[in-house]
Amino acid sequence: MKIQNAFRIGLIGTLGVGLGLLIISSVVTLQTIITYIGAALFLSLGLDPAVSWLEKRAFPRWAAILTVLVAVVGILTGVVFAIVPIIVEQVANLSERIPGLVRAVNSATFLNDLQARFPGLDVPAITKSVTDFFGDNLTNITSTVIQSGLAVVGGVFGALIILILTLYFTASLNNMKRGMYQLVPASKRERFADISEQITKAVGRYVVGQVALASVNGVLSFIFLSIIGAPFPALLAFLAFLFSLIPLVGTITGSILIVLTCLIPGIGSSVPTAIAAAIYYIIYMQVEAYVLSPNIMNRAVSVPGAVVVIAALAGGSLLGVLGALVAIPVAASILMIIKQVVIPRQNEL
Repeated sequence: MKIQNAFRIGLIGTLGVGLGLLIISSVVTLQTIITYIGAALFLSLGLDPAVSWLEKRAFPRWAAILTVLVAVVGILTGVVFAIVPIIVEQVANLSERIPGLVRAVNSATFLNDLQARFPGLDVPAITKSVTDFFGDNLTNITSTVIQSGLAVVGGVFGALIILILTLYFTASLNNMKRGMYQLVPASKRERFADISEQITKAVGRYVVGQVALASVNGVLSFIFLSIIGAPFPALLAFLAFLFSLIPLVGTITGSILIVLTCLIPGIGSSVPTAIAAAIYYIIYMQVEAYVLSPNIMNRAVSVPGAVVVIAALAGGSLLGVLGALVAIPVAASILMIIKQVVIPRQNEL
């Protein structure tokens, strides 16, 4: 249709802008659901290598999927019944000790001991500043605690949705990929399918590798923290596992939190325990950086170090923890597309 007057140009332009704003507002409104779908798809790609491995062992597709799903559900159930009761018990124990810890903090003996241990600190001034802060911001702190509780409930509900979607996507991943390939012109379909398969395999291997690294950290943390007598070793080891799922900064962040927990008086902590934990995590991070991570992750994705840092920072800024998790495989996928599509096309010009 030929546009012949300014009214039609303005009308069509306004409709285009309105449609764009509608799409943007819809994405913002559905961002939580889109995040759930992205996380579930990411996890399903992580389970796909196990399904493919079973298929190579003469398992039918349906039997391989069923075996992997049963194994995943069984592992999650085992974790829930084996670890969660211990964590709940230790959290309850910590909660029981909090009133005594607060009384100890407010006592003159504790303040005198703290001043003697750190003579360079002005303990009375720090105590007054902290007391004034909590007194002036009690309402905000209470509302923050309530919001945090609601966020935890929402997180549990979201995790359940992600689990259900992951099981569904794992079972129908091949059909989803075939449907996507049909949208590509027939002349380019084979090349597109080949690159897509390489990307999905790389993402799957990355998920498996990251979970393997986090599991190693969690298990070794539990063993070492139990040996040195650290408080709540199961809870701290579980935190080490969760933080290690975040690339780059996850392990060091979890390690700092664990060491600081070992410094809290009144819960069975001590300075020697914290020093031992700090030495252990310094050694472990070197082993992870130079031994574990290269041998595990280099088989999954090959991304230059600078790109890894930039991708993780950008992904974390855009989508938080989920963005940091998916940033590295996304960067690897983009590099793969550049090497196999963009550069060969430029060489042909």
